Amino acid sequence: MARVTVEDCILQVPNRFDLVLYAAQRARNISRGETLTLDRDNDKNPVVALREIAEQTVGLPNLEADLVKSLSRAPEPEPVEDEVMDLIATDENIFGVMDVNEEMPGGEEPVDIEAAIGAELFGEE
Repeated sequence: MARVTVEDCILQVPNRFDLVLYAAQRARNISRGETLTLDRDNDKNPVVALREIAEQTVGLPNLEADLVKSLSRAPEPEPVEDEVMDLIATDENIFGVMDVNEEMPGGEEPVDIEAAIGAELFGEE
């Protein structure tokens, strides 16, 4: 077959959109190294794929299965059941900031920040 046309392939795959999907999948499979069912005749992979479809040397159900597999999402990874240990104790302050409920060094009382801001803004003590 010197030139392959869509009309040659429509007899095998009546829907042109399906034909494009099948031919593209077959061309990808050829690129991955699958064996050819026809002589290449210096044609590129899409042309070889269309020729194979037109001459019925490749199984359409197999192409459809490959296509569905390539378009399906990967399964979700299984959740890890191993217990994760905390590297830093939850009661330890890792940022070096003092908790407002802790006592100040030297016996000072903690400052109520909201009251201090209100006093500053409104002139209250």
